[in-house]
Amino acid sequence: MRSDLIFGALTHVNNRYKLCQLASKATRKLHKPNTRLQDTTNEVLDRFKDTVPMDLTVEDGVPAPERRAA
Repeated sequence: MRSDLIFGALTHVNNRYKLCQLASKATRKLHKPNTRLQDTTNEVLDRFKDTVPMDLTVEDGVPAPERRAA
């Protein structure tokens, strides 16, 4: 079930909003024509469950700036 995939992915990404943003970007990049979007999303969440999608604190040796909503 997708909820299991989401809770598994939350072990590497603590912020649910950030997980949603990362998953949507990855789904757009990995989606192949003539496949179901749901299957691509499940595959992305499964990958996030196994590995850290990205280093959220430091990228290229420079700390990531805090972004705030306007």
